[in-house]
Amino acid sequence: MIKKILMTASIICFLFSLNAQKSPSINGVPLGMVSYTYRQSLQKDMPTTLDSLKALKVYDMEFSSLFGKKATEIRKLLDERGMYCSSFGVSYQDALTKSDEVASNAKALGAKFVRVAWIPHDGPFTKELADKTIVDFSIIGKNLKENYGLEFCYHNHGFEFAPYEGGTFFDYIAKNTDPKFVNFEMDILWTFFPGIDPAKLLEKYPNRFKLMHVKDLKKGVVGNLSGGTSSENDVALGTGQLNLPAIMKAAKKAKIQHYYIEDESSLHAIQVPESIKYLLSIK
Repeated sequence: MIKKILMTASIICFLFSLNAQKSPSINGVPLGMVSYTYRQSLQKDMPTTLDSLKALKVYDMEFSSLFGKKATEIRKLLDERGMYCSSFGVSYQDALTKSDEVASNAKALGAKFVRVAWIPHDGPFTKELADKTIVDFSIIGKNLKENYGLEFCYHNHGFEFAPYEGGTFFDYIAKNTDPKFVNFEMDILWTFFPGIDPAKLLEKYPNRFKLMHVKDLKKGVVGNLSGGTSSENDVALGTGQLNLPAIMKAAKKAKIQHYYIEDESSLHAIQVPESIKYLLSIK
């Protein structure tokens, strides 16, 4: 009980200190948040949730859902709070077949990037799936860029790192897509989970990663190529398995344009302030 009280007091003090600062920045870039972290409260009460994020000095948002609202309604709520949306997440199928709707919503939100976070598949990722992905991503990226002025990024989810020809399927996709039209959002947990070092991957592809999901994996959890683990395995940054200082150093060199905290756990309200505090402590 005493430990919980002290933790709560520490978080409250941290929130007061944030209110006296400008927006926290990571590697010189304003700190962002993935809407999925606050998915339940955004669905129930978006204005109050956005107020809470503004109190944390988080202004940059990546929306993965419209939560039953029109994009113009969300934009109005953001504008009223001096907040903005820089990236809009949609499904693979919508990006491929509903480009007008996707682009219209992205532009209404004010987003520059359109992001896809999952390649539909059953069972292990295969060469046939990778080839189809290359074709589809090229179509999506070229269409969004040339017809709507939007940038396309794919968010890795772990299964793409299955071995292939001395590398991985991710390598195969990266090498066979044009960086003018197809780039990436690195989810550092879903890079680490299948056994890949996020810092080394950033160094390998210094110009392909534009966005980043910053999250940490509970100690003791063993990864695999499934692309799935319990949401409760998301822990406050700096308390899990990932080497955040090394990753953030590599991310700075790679010139990541937007950093979004993502915490899928039920403890996100407690853990997000801790994660912000930790990120700001990295030198």
